[in-house]
Order: sequence, then structure tokens, then C-alpha cells
Amino acid sequence: MHEMSLAEGILQVLEAESAKQGFTLVKTVWLEIGALAGVEVSALEFAFDVVRRGTLAEQAQLVIINLPAQAWCMPCGQVVEIRQRFDACPQCGSYQLQVSAGDEMRIKELEVE
Repeated sequence: MHEMSLAEGILQVLEAESAKQGFTLVKTVWLEIGALAGVEVSALEFAFDVVRRGTLAEQAQLVIINLPAQAWCMPCGQVVEIRQRFDACPQCGSYQLQVSAGDEMRIKELEVE
């Protein structure tokens, strides 16, 4: 379950930013997750609940922002929304798509004290 290591990574970022910026409490973490990121959101939420115990994020709320996947179609030159890798272009039916968004995961915003 790689979601546990992702949750630990989020906590490491929070601790590093706490040292840089001087906050001692994280209230809310807004996390953007792309549709193609390969993250099981419920497993990540569970893992974050486990790793945050006894840390500056113990009371933090995790807010997930789901991002759609997009790809650029080489033949028709359109940016299109896709549901999964290797989908056909909904405009022209081509499979020559280059993913341009939706495979990322990043902390978008923090509410801290």
C-alpha cells in the first residue's frame, strides 16, 4: 500500500515547512490529486489519520481536490479530458494522446497556526 508512504511524505513536507516558517499546528491540508495519479483516496485518508498522530498535524483535516485528467491529441491538436491512460480522443478517435494533466499529487494549501 503505497498510500502509507505518500502520507508519510506529506507529513515530512509539513514538518520541513514548519521548521522553515515557524508554525506549530496544522489545521487543514488541501491536497490536489489527479485522476491518473494512481492514488486510492480512501487508503490515503486512512494512512494520513495514522501517521499524523502525535505530530503537528494531529488535528489536521485533509481536504482532497480531485483533478481531471487531460491530454493533448496530436492529430486534431485539441486538449481533451480523458478517464484513463490509453483512452481514445473523444474528438477524433485517435490514440495518439500525450497526457498533459491529471497525473500529479501536490499540497495546494495549508491552514496553520
